[in-house]
Amino acid sequence: MATERNQKRLRSDRVRIHEGELKMARWFKSSPLPFVFVNFAITADGKIAFANRTFIPFGSPRDREHMLELRATADAVMSGARTVDSGRVTLGPGGEKYRQLRRRHGLTEYNLRVIVSGSGSINPNAHIFKKRFSPIVILTTQRADERALKQLRTLADEVKICGAKEINFRKTLAWLRERWDVKRLLSEGGGELTDALFRAGLVHELHLTICPRIFGGRTAPTLADGEGVLKLADAARLRLKSQKRTGDELFLIYEARR
Repeated sequence: MATERNQKRLRSDRVRIHEGELKMARWFKSSPLPFVFVNFAITADGKIAFANRTFIPFGSPRDREHMLELRATADAVMSGARTVDSGRVTLGPGGEKYRQLRRRHGLTEYNLRVIVSGSGSINPNAHIFKKRFSPIVILTTQRADERALKQLRTLADEVKICGAKEINFRKTLAWLRERWDVKRLLSEGGGELTDALFRAGLVHELHLTICPRIFGGRTAPTLADGEGVLKLADAARLRLKSQKRTGDELFLIYEARR
């Protein structure tokens, strides 16, 4: 009986996966924008870094595997300039195991890498620029002066000015879809970038790993810093799609309500 129940559950899971794939395929065909999903590890008190904004990875090895598994489903991985500056960040797919996974998903072996900086202030010595395995696109605004733009163009495969003072993410994501064929876009922060994407109504899924640590600190960043909202009616609303416990961590997937 247990085997029969397991077989029924497996068939049911396959049906849900197939229906999800069909729904996604129809969405890709009709939408001019990428599917945007966000991934963060947060502490139990909702922080993503220390009060001095220094970031040190604090998730488990399973959380890192989860991050690379998500990257293996994305055409592009996007991050803010400060996140890229925070350490040995490449925004790449990881080792051969994950590159094979990308190929099984019908994707290129290496994902496009996207860096966001409204001011154009990006450390030219950042680790990501030393790893040239896939194209790098920098998104900025007219606030970046000519000297900064000239330097950025020596670092990236393309520099795109996406607004006067602030990046117009809706138009920018449409450009990424058209210019670079980005159908699935994974954003990995930081908080100001995530806040802007949520306020623009562009996030479809939020993946959260809740880690068993407390950082505290009123100035410690969260996954959605930036301007925020001032009314409950303007807050992004989410629906819990799935949850899984591994050790002392919780892996949650939220779907943005539209």
